Amino acid sequence: MADQEKEILEEEIVEEERPVEERPEDTAEASQPEEKAGDDAQEQGEDTETPEGEDPKSWAEKRAAKKQAKQDKKADAAKEKIAELEDRVKRQLAEFENFRNRTEKEKQVMFETGAKSVIEKILPVIDNFERGLATVPEDQQGDAFVEGMNKIYRQMMTELDNIGVKPIEAVGCEFDPNLHNAVMQVENEELESGTVAQELQKGYTYRDSVVRHSMVSVVS
Repeated sequence: MADQEKEILEEEIVEEERPVEERPEDTAEASQPEEKAGDDAQEQGEDTETPEGEDPKSWAEKRAAKKQAKQDKKADAAKEKIAELEDRVKRQLAEFENFRNRTEKEKQVMFETGAKSVIEKILPVIDNFERGLATVPEDQQGDAFVEGMNKIYRQMMTELDNIGVKPIEAVGCEFDPNLHNAVMQVENEELESGTVAQELQKGYTYRDSVVRHSMVSVVS
């Protein structure tokens, strides 16, 4: 009986010292990362490896052509954008040029309007100078006062001429309603009908536009 108990005890000790065998599920889990790594490498190599049964040179040409097509598409899009921007800039420049021309024209019109207003106020002064000088007797033409008045009158006429103010020709010219204002008709055998016979008030132009019409009498 003692010998049997001894044998059973020895068998239990041997069983405890025996190494534990690896489980099937552990080996399966260990092999999965290797298989996954292989799959990833295969996927990364799809773009670089030549398809089976295809000429490597032909495949490389197709790949290069596909890459070039993408680059050409990007270049075309960039050119289209550049053309659009250039067209927009040209339109803005044209609009600015039109605005500048329009502004210059408006400024010119305003300047001429203001100048005409000043000239219209000066012309009655010129008329009074002419009337006053016309009444000076012949024997007093050499007086210092009369000479001074003549110089002032000539100076004023010179300055008006310099800024573009010109007297309108009237006597002996054909009547022009754009330049002359007929206030009466007269008989004159020396002049043809419709001719200006007398100038009652001198007219003036400023830069080819009438400031004041000439007041005239016309041959009937």
